Amino acid sequence: MTDQQHVDRQWLQAAIDLSHLCPAVETAYAVGAIIVDRFGHEVSRGFSRETDSHVHAEESALAKLTDTRVDLSGSTIYTSLEPCSVRKSRPRPCAELIIAVGITRVVLALHEPPLFVTCHGVELLQTAGAEVIEIPELADQVRAINAHLPGISR
Repeated sequence: MTDQQHVDRQWLQAAIDLSHLCPAVETAYAVGAIIVDRFGHEVSRGFSRETDSHVHAEESALAKLTDTRVDLSGSTIYTSLEPCSVRKSRPRPCAELIIAVGITRVVLALHEPPLFVTCHGVELLQTAGAEVIEIPELADQVRAINAHLPGISR
């Protein structure tokens, strides 16, 4: 395992651990997200339903940066679940928000299961030029956190 792979696993594990803070609901996944700048420093974190019943983890982490002048070019977002490509409760999905702020690297544990929508977040990110890395060895933890939802198997 390279140093970068080790670092990616550590940050992704922290995002998965963060998802335990999400209030469990039958209509959405529990997700954690952490944004790390190009120098390896955390700049923000968020989890699903952190500030309201519809906020997604990536959206929550990004919203905390709206009043700052943080340069996100070269940054990585670690998210336990694939960033959404379709939103029923907001005008812009998380994949588009990530692209808009210039984050160029996304590390995730699990592609979004097609329980609520058919997600194409990875494809949107890759089409925009972002590097997407999946660490499937951590996916079972994400499934376990979301085991209250039908169709999520461990």
